Amino acid sequence: MIRSINTFDIREKNILIRVDFNVPLDEKGLVEDNFRIRSALPTIKHCLELGASVILMSHLGRPGGKNNPELSLVSVGEELAELLEMPIKFSYDPISEDALDTSLGLKPGEVHLLENLRFHPEEEANDYVFSSQLAKHGQIYINDAFGTAHRAHASNVGVPAQFKHKGIGLLVDKEIEYLQRALKRPSRPVTLILGGAKIGSKLGLIESFLDKAETIIIGGGMAFTFLKANGVNIGHSLLDETMVSTASRLMEKARQKNVQIELPVDVMCGANLSASSPLGPYHIHEMPSELMGLDIGPKTIEKFTSLCAQSGTVVWNGPMGLFEINGFGTGTMKIAVALESLVEKGGTAIVGGGDSVSAVKKYGLSQGMSHVSTGGGASLELLSGNTMPALQILEQ
Repeated sequence: MIRSINTFDIREKNILIRVDFNVPLDEKGLVEDNFRIRSALPTIKHCLELGASVILMSHLGRPGGKNNPELSLVSVGEELAELLEMPIKFSYDPISEDALDTSLGLKPGEVHLLENLRFHPEEEANDYVFSSQLAKHGQIYINDAFGTAHRAHASNVGVPAQFKHKGIGLLVDKEIEYLQRALKRPSRPVTLILGGAKIGSKLGLIESFLDKAETIIIGGGMAFTFLKANGVNIGHSLLDETMVSTASRLMEKARQKNVQIELPVDVMCGANLSASSPLGPYHIHEMPSELMGLDIGPKTIEKFTSLCAQSGTVVWNGPMGLFEINGFGTGTMKIAVALESLVEKGGTAIVGGGDSVSAVKKYGLSQGMSHVSTGGGASLELLSGNTMPALQILEQ
């Protein structure tokens, strides 16, 4: 059983917390979106309010094991200090003697942020010595970095292996609550909405939900591979030729299990991925061969949102179209609005990370969801029922 931070006596203890501060930075190196930082605040504040000191470790970007000033956590620390409304300490080398001395000298209520762990190649290699050095910073280890829980890196696996007292923070507990526990006894009917470009990364999720959902809605670029498998002329739309037979197999399996797979019936098109204004709508069987589908059409929106309204629980992963371009974001926005309405009526809407999160935030609807996951790949893994290295190591 994994212990929550709520079960520990943390007063006057040094709490080493693995957080996920892998946030986007703007051209000036400042935090562009602080969603993940704000998501970690409940655990940090919980520790501070109970008289503990906090040491935070995270990665940022992919520096390849080299010190890259553009990927420093300094600006993240400044953002965190502003959100906490208090100064924090920062160490440029997480395994230096100075960094360790800073952690050991912390007073209750103080925060110490360590520099980007991925400046050290030992982090991704899960090096034992590196893990041992990091472990010296705290007396209790807490993982609150759901976004990296599927990675067997030092800060996720090697460090907690050296702690007797270890567990999860409030954020990870919430992620598990919605992405795993909530689906054991869900309010029915259950609907899975999938979008985005690639099928491959979501195969496990589809397979898993064939035993959990009544309906699986497929939109976005990946829908065209399924449509192709049904013999539809998809023009120049995105297609994964290697997955056409897999799509056919999944649809047949869904029929056998009495799970309804819903595909677009009409689409909005453009000449290419750089198109700025939509053409159409075109019925899916009348799509011009020289065009590509870039968003779901109005009849599809009506069908998909109606299915959402009839659901008790909806899990959504992936946009319905090229929502980054305003002309092709209608389908994604309408799905988000439908899920907000579902929650208002007592239903459950879970947004499973990645571009779906970016979409609900873009339309100002993230607060209207039951849960918005901080992890893209991690949410896919957990929803698919796969083992997560960072959680497995915490099993008592």
